[in-house]
Amino acid sequence: MSDFRHVIEILVSPARVWPVLLDVEHWPEWTTSVTRVQRMDLGPLTLGSRTRIWQPRLLPAVWQVTSLDEKRRIFAWTTHTFGIRIVARHQVEAVGAHSRVTLSLNYSGLLGAIMARIYRDLNWDYLSREANGLRTRCEAPTPQRASGAAARR
Repeated sequence: MSDFRHVIEILVSPARVWPVLLDVEHWPEWTTSVTRVQRMDLGPLTLGSRTRIWQPRLLPAVWQVTSLDEKRRIFAWTTHTFGIRIVARHQVEAVGAHSRVTLSLNYSGLLGAIMARIYRDLNWDYLSREANGLRTRCEAPTPQRASGAAARR
């Protein structure tokens, strides 16, 4: 198996989830699958943007955005190493007033299938951590909501 996919429902609108997902510099704040992020380009995440990511038990990897569709709320980025190409895809869809987030990884290349098998459990673990961390971050009250609720009490 060279494909991994995790789907999660988040009880806030896609307009709340999408900016959190695109703000990759802050991922270490909400997912334990990422320990450090270094953007290699200035400005917002755009097609061609590169980001170095450190993850537990893995070597640092440079990910380059290979597709970005703001309207459909999808972005994918790719990393290459030692005969392996990995594409990570992130999608946020509306489900009523809530969101469905799909996170996926696809391994290809000469050693892709072998490495996918070796890292199978780690991939499932990291996709789950990212999804659950994103849900926790997005469903948490924002400072404005919290202060507004306190003011009404």
